[in-house]
Amino acid sequence: MVAFILRRLTGLMFVLLAVSVIVFVLMNVVPGGPFSLGERGYSPDALANLERKYGLDRPLTERYFNFLTSAVQLDFGFSFAVAGNPPVTDVIRQTWPVTLHVGIYTIAVSFSLGLVLGIVAAYRLNSWVDNAVTFTATLGIAVPNFIIATFLLFLVGFQNGWGEPNKWIIGPLWEGGPALLSWDYFLPVITYALAPMALVARYTRASVADALNADYVRTAQAKGLPARIIMFRHVLPNAMIPMITILLPLIPNLLTGSLFIEVVYGIPGLGKFFVTSIFNRDYPMIMGLVLLIAFFWGLTYLITDILYTVIDPRVRVFDNQGAKA
Repeated sequence: MVAFILRRLTGLMFVLLAVSVIVFVLMNVVPGGPFSLGERGYSPDALANLERKYGLDRPLTERYFNFLTSAVQLDFGFSFAVAGNPPVTDVIRQTWPVTLHVGIYTIAVSFSLGLVLGIVAAYRLNSWVDNAVTFTATLGIAVPNFIIATFLLFLVGFQNGWGEPNKWIIGPLWEGGPALLSWDYFLPVITYALAPMALVARYTRASVADALNADYVRTAQAKGLPARIIMFRHVLPNAMIPMITILLPLIPNLLTGSLFIEVVYGIPGLGKFFVTSIFNRDYPMIMGLVLLIAFFWGLTYLITDILYTVIDPRVRVFDNQGAKA
């Protein structure tokens, strides 16, 4: 297992290298730039000075290798668009904890409620409970989260006469440092959790319903085993394999923030930079955020493969010589 993990981590390094090359080339071949005349209104001389200052007048290969040398030291340069031109790592360090708090609560709510709803729907297949869960899941997937956020703000805030609900809900949380258990998280987490909860419920329902129809479950039922034992010993371990494959990749997106959620609720998190950095041609910010996302995706799939062996003992990891790792 240790050799397998080391090989996968080595492969992840090569993936990050390939992603950095592709993104760096693509963002530099697109016409325009962070200080282009048409976008910012700089004079030709000022534009040339800015490009010289940030090394944008250098050949593409030289700029990439300079970036790579700094990136391996977790230095992605200075942001072109954020006020004060702070280092990209400082922007991530200051804003990501806020996004992580919301994301962790979102994962806990969406996965726990989704699992419960999916299991209940599978046990009550084709009943009104199943139909209600299916309808709720479809609604959660179909309705965009910014629509849900706007509706909840109107419903909770203006209908109760609180005036500016986003300041009431978010202001105390982010100004004095967020408390880990605070009602200020309620609306952002509920809004952000509906879509992943719906996906978890749908896939849990399908996986558990398929496992309930398996021969080994009918055998366990014929032996008179309690439903609780059948669920935790026979159904869930077999149902979790396809669920892990589909649902764990949701985690990187939840931990890196959502532009719509953060804008609607006024959360000073990391999510907004994923979009604004592209529009502003903020090259250092783009590279830092893309590599962060790529690292999380690679790490998620590694954890997925390890969880296979933990949940289902029949799954084994083999090394290159065929021996069990």
